[in-house]
Amino acid sequence: MYPSSKQSELIRFSRVGAGSTVIDVYPGDGDWTCLFSDIVGPEGRVYGFVPAEVAHFKNDPVGRMQTLAKKPGRENVEAVSADLVTFPGVTGPADVLWLHLFYHDLHTELMRARGGTAADFNRSVYERLKPGGSYVIVDHAATAGTGTSDAQPLHRIDPSSVRGEVEASGFVLDAESTMLANTCDSHSVKVFDPSIKGETDRFVYRFVKPKG
Repeated sequence: MYPSSKQSELIRFSRVGAGSTVIDVYPGDGDWTCLFSDIVGPEGRVYGFVPAEVAHFKNDPVGRMQTLAKKPGRENVEAVSADLVTFPGVTGPADVLWLHLFYHDLHTELMRARGGTAADFNRSVYERLKPGGSYVIVDHAATAGTGTSDAQPLHRIDPSSVRGEVEASGFVLDAESTMLANTCDSHSVKVFDPSIKGETDRFVYRFVKPKG
């Protein structure tokens, strides 16, 4: 996780508030799920969505989310799982979809194993968000001009490619932030490399579904 100041800044950027419905995609340890749960309160809802493509992982991501949802005070959390592009069938309409360090995975063999594509996923997000809803993406930046070519080997993606793909599905870029930028990152090594792990250059986008 980030320092508390960065967490607070990201939450403000996401526009998650009391009573919001949030879809947290591939929530991992559930850190963001818990933060959102605290913020949305009893009138809100947080879906911890685990793509079926990763449900078989040894760390049991679905079971971990189910355990979290049963903890006292987490009655507003629901663990759900389905194929990546069919999640609209297991969640309710949402105000915010949160995608943290995951968009690049849409271009990896694992996530495409069941036939889904980034375009399919973005259309599903568009379907599930309420008009005016926010689609927030935080990811590891790749070198400008590389497109999606580094998604598989380095787990990075060119921010301009993300923007182009998301806007093609009907979303409008509402805001972007450099709060997680790191100009010392060469973009040339895998994000898990000890020399850069946890300190990668990251971009932050907020797209909105038009109300009209």
